[in-house]
Amino acid sequence: MIYTVTLNPSIDFIVEVDDFQLDQLNRIDRESKFPGGKGINVSRVLNTIDVPSKALGFLGGFTGEFIQNTLESEGILTDFVKVSEDSRINIKLKTGEETEINGQGPALAEKNVQDLFKKLDTLQEGDILVLAGSIPPSLPKTFYSDLTREYSKRGVKVVVDAGGKVLAEVLQDKPFLVKPNHHELSELFGATIKTVEEVIPYGKKVVEMGAENVIVSMAGDGALLFTNGEVYSATVPKGKVLNSVGAGDSLVAGFIGTYSKEQDFIKAFQVAVATGSATAFSQDLATREKIDSLLDQVTVKKVSFN
Repeated sequence: MIYTVTLNPSIDFIVEVDDFQLDQLNRIDRESKFPGGKGINVSRVLNTIDVPSKALGFLGGFTGEFIQNTLESEGILTDFVKVSEDSRINIKLKTGEETEINGQGPALAEKNVQDLFKKLDTLQEGDILVLAGSIPPSLPKTFYSDLTREYSKRGVKVVVDAGGKVLAEVLQDKPFLVKPNHHELSELFGATIKTVEEVIPYGKKVVEMGAENVIVSMAGDGALLFTNGEVYSATVPKGKVLNSVGAGDSLVAGFIGTYSKEQDFIKAFQVAVATGSATAFSQDLATREKIDSLLDQVTVKKVSFN
């Protein structure tokens, strides 16, 4: 079973204003609302490719009810911890350019955290645990590394999708998969990484630091997979980018969903890149039809590790 953890879910409120004016009354031209959060995005895309998962995390208030009801209406299993304050709303204002205004989210009590631990204790060897997104201020900064260390020892494959210090700290606990983009890789090593060739030595270092598998996404320049002592590159399909939200989460879902069914890293990588691209080329998360239409455009080949 695949379990996703979203510590600070949201309603993503997408607002489109064709002619936005500061200090004026603006009227929304188009709007939409989706359940948000990186782990939730992973569960939604897994559902799209017919791979079951269970979404865990913290939800509260009327916003939390919207998130849970929407996920359940899509057929996604949920087992969230209920908290006393409202889950957050993140505003994505699109007016030629895109501006994001993210809410802080609810404070978490110690009992909330213990309730989550009880739910996680049901995980068994061979399960996949996805830890994705930011860690709320009310939790220790070592939260992901603590979980990765504990559940990796139990034979659970832990996937961590986070950047900055969280990524740096979690590597020593031997996650099954991490997915930094080239900007996060640059931040991790204090380097300037712009090309695929420049990624390779740093991706190798991430493996040496403890990650079993590493995917480095390079936006329009493709992606690299480091696995089993080899490096593979993937081309990305051509298309117009419509959506900056969820492409990386979709890539993670495509990879772990395909791997869980076929145990094939290369096929999983191909599907991952097609899935991430399908979301980038859509208004919401990827559809199965969009993924299938892009799959043949993704070419995976082995490259030198030196």
